[in-house]
Amino acid sequence: MTQEHWTAIDDYLTATLVRHDAALEAALKASDAAGLPQINVAPNQGKFLMLTALSLRASRILEVGTLGGYSTIWLARGLAEGGRLLTLEVDPRHAEVARQNIAQAGVADKVEIRLGPALESLAQIAAQEPDPFDLIFIDADKENNTAYFEWALRLSRPGSLIIVDNVVRAGAVIDADSADSRVQGVRRFIERVAAEPRVVATAFQTVGSKGHDGLAVMLVTH
Repeated sequence: MTQEHWTAIDDYLTATLVRHDAALEAALKASDAAGLPQINVAPNQGKFLMLTALSLRASRILEVGTLGGYSTIWLARGLAEGGRLLTLEVDPRHAEVARQNIAQAGVADKVEIRLGPALESLAQIAAQEPDPFDLIFIDADKENNTAYFEWALRLSRPGSLIIVDNVVRAGAVIDADSADSRVQGVRRFIERVAAEPRVVATAFQTVGSKGHDGLAVMLVTH
């Protein structure tokens, strides 16, 4: 099995089950044109996020890492009636592209983009004592995954779901001696989750158009 084969399978699944979507495809094109890194979730993964939000009947969603707003649009489409999504982005250029993409997709009234380092934004959010979030999606710098997880716990409730992307790193996650700070960040995060009694967690590998990677999923129980 090769990357070409994985991509072809994703293309088939996307064409059959996700199908053409002008707004989402335009968001990808706009992000590419603006020179944003091509690290957004795949279309079938985006739809998985939407289905997860729908299943939870999520009225409050938090996203850490907006990029060009592609996953944001998928998540916003899964919100319950009257729901809101707060997404955090550190790069002003990314945030501006995302703002345009989200508006073009017709979900701007459901989404707030908060600009700044995510750890600072998360501290500000917590200080506001908001209602807990039903779904939290973390897809940002891997070195801070553990800190993001700590904030996610503080901002959640029993029944909330936390999803963290890119936890396999093309298999490098098993290399305890890796010199890659992202790999070490993921390993610290996984070990922290394993020690946390307030969640039930799993993680799994994925292959597809985005290569070999994986997701961690945590249900907050108390």
